[in-house]
Amino acid sequence: MPANDFATRLRNRERILGYWSVIDSPVSTEWLAHLDWDYIALDLQHGLMGYDGLLRGLQAIDSAAGSAGVVRVEANDPTYIGKALDAGARMVIVPLIDSAADAERAVASTRYSPAGIRSYGPMRSQLRVGPLPSEANRDTAVVAMIETPQGLENVESICAVEGLDGVYVGPSDLRLAVGGSSPTDTSVDDVFEEAIVRVQKAAAAAGIAAGIHTPSGELAAQRLSEGYTFATVASDLTHLKAASAHHLEAARSGATR
Repeated sequence: MPANDFATRLRNRERILGYWSVIDSPVSTEWLAHLDWDYIALDLQHGLMGYDGLLRGLQAIDSAAGSAGVVRVEANDPTYIGKALDAGARMVIVPLIDSAADAERAVASTRYSPAGIRSYGPMRSQLRVGPLPSEANRDTAVVAMIETPQGLENVESICAVEGLDGVYVGPSDLRLAVGGSSPTDTSVDDVFEEAIVRVQKAAAAAGIAAGIHTPSGELAAQRLSEGYTFATVASDLTHLKAASAHHLEAARSGATR
């Protein structure tokens, strides 16, 4: 998939699959981008990288010439959003959106005047996105995270915000938001699944993309079959740990036979 087609595919609600990266490791990010993921998402909110890591990660993704570089920014702030876009992000995922007003602020931060308040200084992004403001507005996307009690309560009005390209479920925080004692509390499964359905239906009614983070390819496939239009799988750090643990167990078990 050409990276410049990413925003169009997202807005057309095509099925899109991505992978999550939290570690500042451009070489491993480049390897991931050489697979067939539609996008690689770099996590600046909870990930173990700063702006230099973001820049190197986007360069690694672009060098593979397949996946689109996506960034979850630190906060709903025009400075963080603008820096991610200037570095070459094709989409920003904006956390902790509680209201339509929050979503409007996020959208405005991604769009050049007169559609928004983004300051013109595309730096690296002008090599691939733009450089005309109209082209950048067309070829970059913004999605709002639904992960708080307020965000869930206001999800329909959030989805109706003009210029918002999609919503994205943060399942760990959303499970806490519906009363879970931890991100894996199964006692709230029913109400959590109701919330998942509500977000998907609100996005579909508004004609925007519905995305969700998942721990596995199997659950990603399930969510897509349930009406979500894009899904992200796990993260590099969790898979690194899981793969290492698996091989360690196998080696120890074999050695004791």
